[in-house]
Amino acid sequence: TPPEHSPPEHWSPGTPATASGDRFPGSASQDRLGQPAHARPRPSAVSRFHGYEAHQPGIGEQENEAQEFPAPVLSASTDVSALVEEIQKAEPLITASRTEQVKLLIQRLQEKLGQHSNHTFYLFKVLKAHILPLTNVALNKSGSCFITGSYDRTCKLWDTASGEELNTLEGHRNVVYAIAFNNPYGDKIATGSFDKTCKLWSVETGKCYHTFRGHTAEIVCLSFNPQSTLVATGSMDTTAKLWNIQNGEEVCTLRGHSAEIISLSFNTSGDRIITGSFDHTVVVWDADTGRKVNILIGHCAEISSALFNWDCSLILTGSMDKTCMLWDAANGKCVATLTGHDDEILDSCFDYTGKLIATASADGTARIFSAATRKCIAKLEGHEGEISKISFNPQGNRLLTGSSDKTARIWDAQTGQCLQVLEGHTDEIFSCTFNYKGNIVITGMEDINTIDSFFLDWLLEVPS
Repeated sequence: TPPEHSPPEHWSPGTPATASGDRFPGSASQDRLGQPAHARPRPSAVSRFHGYEAHQPGIGEQENEAQEFPAPVLSASTDVSALVEEIQKAEPLITASRTEQVKLLIQRLQEKLGQHSNHTFYLFKVLKAHILPLTNVALNKSGSCFITGSYDRTCKLWDTASGEELNTLEGHRNVVYAIAFNNPYGDKIATGSFDKTCKLWSVETGKCYHTFRGHTAEIVCLSFNPQSTLVATGSMDTTAKLWNIQNGEEVCTLRGHSAEIISLSFNTSGDRIITGSFDHTVVVWDADTGRKVNILIGHCAEISSALFNWDCSLILTGSMDKTCMLWDAANGKCVATLTGHDDEILDSCFDYTGKLIATASADGTARIFSAATRKCIAKLEGHEGEISKISFNPQGNRLLTGSSDKTARIWDAQTGQCLQVLEGHTDEIFSCTFNYKGNIVITGMEDINTIDSFFLDWLLEVPS
């Protein structure tokens, strides 16, 4: 007999749990239907695992360095020789004797930018993953394996190519909601649960290294720092906690929010962490000391997403107030408000260079903005339901969206043209992501427990 999941202790009567686990109590605000805000799905308000999902490009420069030497932009038409000269001016360690080697590396990167641009995805696997509904999915950096969390209180590890179940991580006593690999390393998994604990696991053996205890309510978001020395957890108890993954000890508790924390993310250098809350604010914290650095005040409804750009100079926040805001990460001041959507912002993201911003809304559209000009450069139209998830591929030339209309779509990030509709789903898509190479897409549906994987048509042959 499958275990029956328990609702959160302060779950409001009559508020059903969805397969994505994204109906949360605690907000007194009303949604557009006149219902309590927690009584309707929040597809992305708690699923920005994303800092988690493949958004770990590595260790970036410090804020002052990034502002002094802005990173050159590489495209398929970039003059490689001129770019190398520009890099050498900013970085004395790259001497003349290394010029040809650097040129070769940049040419290889340039070639990768053009990969997959004219190819389509095909449905490769459909997995019935759990005995109860899924909550989230996450890929390791290479895309060789992925994990699924579920209402059945487990997290499962899967081989992407074969669809084989590699391990079942058992031990939680309630819904496993937040999940993540410690990318780019990919040797550890963190799981956050409605049982108020977080567990750290070995990818290779499935062994539980530590159980982090201390929260007094459900854990709904988590993230590893880029160095893979800490894991951060966000909870319905209004706090976030940092944990040492070596000894399993609590490093500090981040206190200051007055409502649930539903989003958190480290910057790429790992010295700052941001938390987004239903109290309408985002707080910037010093990850070393737990000190509050800045409070980002400006939204007039719950926060749905919060994340840094790659060079740590900007923070992007999305809100149920139908807007996204851009903030100066150094001083916490708002530098732009991105408007245009007619309904709640459910997800938002930067591309890997931080030059483009994408927003997804309950109005059924997505938008692409220039981070430099703050202008909308494309409107993505075609979905027939709210868009709960959006992400760029690592090359930055494609966008992936997942919707309640039972489809995911691939878009051209420059023109906003829909390039492909990923069909075959039988229910709302609550989670979708690219792998690091951009040649695999994983989607998760509310259809009880189903995971779909899509590969580029030239990568693998469909098994007979």
